[in-house]
Amino acid sequence: TPFCMVLTTVPDAAQAETLARQIVAAGLGACVQVQAIQSFYVWKGATCAEPEWRLCIKTRSAQYARLEAFIRAHHAYELPQVVQVPITGGAVDYLQWVADGSAG
Repeated sequence: TPFCMVLTTVPDAAQAETLARQIVAAGLGACVQVQAIQSFYVWKGATCAEPEWRLCIKTRSAQYARLEAFIRAHHAYELPQVVQVPITGGAVDYLQWVADGSAG
């Protein structure tokens, strides 16, 4: 599929806004949605519960490798979540807008 969503999380709203703006400005994503969430996970043997901010980035699949490298270079976490979710369908005009906005 030529389009995907890429998900990552950051620890606070300021980092979420900064990373979202950087991704859009770099042309790596047409849109980044930011959402407050609560995460429960195990890290280095300890069970954790932390507030986080999820970024949902709409982009072209061809941009994934560049976007992943960008996220890793600008991320505060030792091991950031970077997950690609294929978009298997969608409104043609919307997907064209995604293509146009993620041509960086």
